[in-house]
Amino acid sequence: MRKGFASSEEVEAFLRPRLSTLSDPFLLPNMQTAVERILIALGRKERVVLFGDYDVDGVTSLALLAEMLRAYGMEPQLFLPLRMEEGYGLSPESLERCLGEHRPQLLIAVDCGTSSVAEIADLKRRGVDVIVLDHHEPKSELPNCVAIVNPKIDTESRFHYLCSVGIVFKLCHALLKTRQLDGFDLKSRLDLVALGTVADIVPLRGENRTFVQRGALEIARSTRPGLKRLIDVSGVRPPILTEHIGFRLGPRLNASGRLSNAQRSLQLLLTQDEAEAASLAELLDRENRERQEVEKEIFLAADEQIVREFDPARDAAIVVSARGWHPGVLGIVASRISRKYHRPAMVIGFEENGIGKGSGRSIEGLNLVEALNRCSESLEKFGGHEMAAGLTILEGKIDMFVAEFRRVTRELLSDDYLQHCVRIDHELLFSDLNFDFLHWHETLQPFGNGNPQPLFLARGVELVAPPRVVNDKHCVLRLRQGNYHQRAVFFDSVNVSLPRSPWDIAFRIRADEYEGETRLGMQIQAVRQAAAID
Repeated sequence: MRKGFASSEEVEAFLRPRLSTLSDPFLLPNMQTAVERILIALGRKERVVLFGDYDVDGVTSLALLAEMLRAYGMEPQLFLPLRMEEGYGLSPESLERCLGEHRPQLLIAVDCGTSSVAEIADLKRRGVDVIVLDHHEPKSELPNCVAIVNPKIDTESRFHYLCSVGIVFKLCHALLKTRQLDGFDLKSRLDLVALGTVADIVPLRGENRTFVQRGALEIARSTRPGLKRLIDVSGVRPPILTEHIGFRLGPRLNASGRLSNAQRSLQLLLTQDEAEAASLAELLDRENRERQEVEKEIFLAADEQIVREFDPARDAAIVVSARGWHPGVLGIVASRISRKYHRPAMVIGFEENGIGKGSGRSIEGLNLVEALNRCSESLEKFGGHEMAAGLTILEGKIDMFVAEFRRVTRELLSDDYLQHCVRIDHELLFSDLNFDFLHWHETLQPFGNGNPQPLFLARGVELVAPPRVVNDKHCVLRLRQGNYHQRAVFFDSVNVSLPRSPWDIAFRIRADEYEGETRLGMQIQAVRQAAAID
């Protein structure tokens, strides 16, 4: 593993993360001020609005903070912007609706607000105090508000890896340290923290690792009717792994915010009504299937553009755009393009009025927000973090932006970063693959960003039967190395041209259910013709 541990204590902390080792929440910037202002609002019975974001991080953050404040006797109003009509964050349109509906005295902006200088100044003029709980990259000027609890405003902070639901958890911890509350089990709410942390693809290191490892256990035994129903419709069975959150639960929670209204996902997490939970889970499952169809259509259209225009020898980045592309799925499309071509990718959809909304995904070596900042003259607004960002652009400036973005990424990315390579952690023989080895492999969980699942190499592997195609896109392979046989799955490989056997294979392992029994499963990641061994 590429961990660079300096001591046995660091190894122990990694393998056995404990809630008892979580740091003092007041180490986060401005936490004390935020806690004091919330408790003042509680004492004065002020009108408080929790203003969130429509992705999983935003929705889980709102659910967690709402449950915390309700336990103190506060009745905060929960507000989520409408993606299509109002856009991301504290937009003028969403704030007008929020103020009209709720007339807040204190607005707590969650997963947004760090860049909302003008909007928060306007709220202050209108008599509304604002607290920001966020993890997005700050720009040169910070908003003037009660408190900004964002580790990224402090270059010395060790919590840059936290997403917003992690910051909200720290706020809840700080509130409980300041004013004890009998009967409120914050640990059981780590189900929400794990959902948001994995779905937001922040690094699974430091306290994030603790949150996700413990939170996965809480998801498996959750008493939330909505989460239990969501697990059922997603076809997930315990133990809960990060891949279940990232590819099954997260996309369904995200679906309503992408295509319609994230209020349904928020309600699913908060409801105690079994019938409502069942109805909402089914609805999110249907919306996720709709999202997949819309995403597929846009990806195919974008890929046609790329085939016509992209030159891998010339271009260090990809930008595709068109009228009518649904803004709710552009980030997913950008992620698929970035993985396929190993380039930072921006995907932009223009409305009839010529205003474009775009989402981008990066690759290792490029801070996407920094790159967009160097192209800011061609953009109306932008924001995000190192690996993911969004922007607004006028149609007449798209050519200028494409040229600038390609130039900037070429300057920031060396050729080494633009070469897709498979990083092997260790070479294994098939004879090494047994359940004892799998047990030690599983102690490295949870896997994800910042803690990738180990990738192994096996040399001189022979294919002993023709590949069997599953679901028209995956191949099941029967392999042999010496006297040892192994069944393996090669996902999305039906159109991959396999070299002549024998092969060298890059693969990952997992516990796998097959024909009623648990086996050590192998997932192929890459294949090459076997190299000669000196």
